[in-house]
Amino acid sequence: MENHSLNTDILILEGLKVSPEFSVPAFVLLLLIYIFIMVSNVGLVVLITMDRSLHQPMYLLFCNMSVNDAFGATTVIPRLLSNVFTPITERYIHYIDCVAQAFCVHFNMGASHTVLMIMAFDRYVAICSPLRYAAIMTSRTVVKLSVSAWTVALLMVAILLGLSVRLSRCRQTVLNPFCDNASLFKLSCESVLINHIYGLGYTVVLLGSSLGSVTLTYLKIAVVCLSSRNKSLNGKGLQTCATHLAVYVILFVSGSINVILHRFPHLSDHRKLASILLHVVPPAMNAVIYGLQIKAVRQKIVIMFTRNTRGEMTQ
Repeated sequence: MENHSLNTDILILEGLKVSPEFSVPAFVLLLLIYIFIMVSNVGLVVLITMDRSLHQPMYLLFCNMSVNDAFGATTVIPRLLSNVFTPITERYIHYIDCVAQAFCVHFNMGASHTVLMIMAFDRYVAICSPLRYAAIMTSRTVVKLSVSAWTVALLMVAILLGLSVRLSRCRQTVLNPFCDNASLFKLSCESVLINHIYGLGYTVVLLGSSLGSVTLTYLKIAVVCLSSRNKSLNGKGLQTCATHLAVYVILFVSGSINVILHRFPHLSDHRKLASILLHVVPPAMNAVIYGLQIKAVRQKIVIMFTRNTRGEMTQ
């Protein structure tokens, strides 16, 4: 019994299931995607930080999303890469490391929704109350909104993981590409009813509040645009809605597919693929969508590349 308890501190992580002939292509593809995610998101943060003309509430709030995307990708992809060439039976991970990864995974997803909610509020104020925007969205307000978005996600995930960590363990294998909350409580032979109840409540509150706030924001923006004859305002509103909606739809659909597939055990392989895509597709798309759709950021990127090209030509 003592040895059994000791062995449960070292878990076997299923990781990414890839046949030997596809190991190299899978590794290269994942590595390129990870590099793209890091370069695009970190580059966007650096650009906004260094350029004083971009020190506006909208762009500073974008930094929250980019930092969170880079953080989420780093939580999952490097370990997937390290496991590609390792046999499944030798993919060991310490229980503490598994808990840490699960916490980071859920914290990343929770922050994605809370950050999008405060970004929706910013766009609502900018379009529906443009004359009061500067007075409402001060630097202090931006900091408060950012801190609240991260804090709410942190507290909700801390409770979620705390309920799983309290359980004893009788299994060693994590049947998932990476550690998450479901993987942790499935290691136990105790009753996990409380985990299911809180997990369902957590999902409903998080997705429901984000969906409700974003929907309400779009409806109010649409009403303002339809009732206004200002073409510039209407164009700004449409661009804002299109950009924000594209990012939110990608996140919401990816997350919903993963949640739904959890309810069908016979589709476990599909769920594992969906869980990986959830941490790959949104981070890869968000920086592109925001970076290319926002005129000010797009112009700065063009200027940077033009300067570099001219510099190389003069040499």
